[in-house]
Amino acid sequence: MKLDILAIGAHPDDVEMSCGGTIAKEIAKGKKVGILDLTRGELGTRGSAEIRDQEGAAAAAILGVSVRHNLALADGFFQNDAESQLKVIHFLRKYKPEIVLCNATDDRHIDHPKGSDLASNACFLSGLKKDRDQG
Repeated sequence: MKLDILAIGAHPDDVEMSCGGTIAKEIAKGKKVGILDLTRGELGTRGSAEIRDQEGAAAAAILGVSVRHNLALADGFFQNDAESQLKVIHFLRKYKPEIVLCNATDDRHIDHPKGSDLASNACFLSGLKKDRDQG
């Protein structure tokens, strides 16, 4: 399935809080939208990873997104490294979105700019013709 928009967030609630209205509007216009969460938000002060999983699934159903996936990278400790980039690249190549939305490049929360950098780097790398193993 090809997506029109893929929204990537560091935590399960980031996409809804930052661009939920935009996603709802685009889905209402017939666009196919997906969400990719980088972490389960297990370090969050309120709730648990299990509660965030449930809330994410409910939000996806309410918004009507076509697909939602969680990479389960380490909340607070994930890195913008080859391993993480390859995981994001897999989804970018699988769904071939026209537009990618992500966290802000500058934010008080350390995961948000890391997630933004990871998404940006993965977008660039996903468009290269050669894979890492062919280089």
